[in-house]
Amino acid sequence: MPIRLIATDLDGTLLNSRLEVSPRTRRALDAARAAGVHVVPVTARQPRGVRFIAQATGFDGWALCGNGAHGVHLGTGEVLFEAHVAGDVQRAVAQALAERVPGVLFVSVRQGGEVFVAQQGYADLAHFEDHKRDPADMGQHALEAVLAEPSLKFIVRHPTLTPRELLPHVQALKVPGFAVTHSGAPFLEVLAEGVSKAWGLAQLCAALGVRQAEVLAFGDAPNDAEMLAWAGRGVAMGNADPEALEAAGEVTLTNDEDGVAVVIEQLLAAQEREEPASV
Repeated sequence: MPIRLIATDLDGTLLNSRLEVSPRTRRALDAARAAGVHVVPVTARQPRGVRFIAQATGFDGWALCGNGAHGVHLGTGEVLFEAHVAGDVQRAVAQALAERVPGVLFVSVRQGGEVFVAQQGYADLAHFEDHKRDPADMGQHALEAVLAEPSLKFIVRHPTLTPRELLPHVQALKVPGFAVTHSGAPFLEVLAEGVSKAWGLAQLCAALGVRQAEVLAFGDAPNDAEMLAWAGRGVAMGNADPEALEAAGEVTLTNDEDGVAVVIEQLLAAQEREEPASV
């Protein structure tokens, strides 16, 4: 069955270590689009973070942001879906986790990913690369303001614990109604229950009439694992974390070796050979 949609993570996957798209990768993306294949970024970034690299990648169609919680068309602004962490759920998570791990800090990302409400002290830990956002613009909000509205993504961070060290504490909370993941960034990402990149991709494919078997997915981080396992063909990068490697059906070269481009080039060549000759 031919591939009709390519779903690709950005950081650590499509983008190299300099957060750039190589000329070879751009040519591969353009060739896939020219062949009628949907090319969709599926990322932990919010739409504003995707727009930073949209011109370089040629992304102007559908994007799945916030780890699959938000499906938006980059060209028209049309929203296909949004899945929010309920207010009572994030409040319960914040209260229980603060009791379990003193010093933890929270951020609410809401209103299409444009509004970023950070708890007082969070900006002091952050760098622009963390959220593609100047820490000076994050504000210094009381926890009550952070928890005031449901979140597309509810961010959890600790000054000294790494995400992998913090993750078991979040998973141990006796609070229903949420999912948690991490993308290699220095924080955890709490989502609505059941939401993942795979969930968001399934929603988009249903809207486009694309079958699961017709999807090729690329990723490198723990938050890509569900998507790599769900796709008809899941490909982990050579630089991928163990969770992504275990979930994928195959492994390509690293993001600095144009691993995505290599697979796309081979795919298009194979599909061209399989097309029936025109009369």
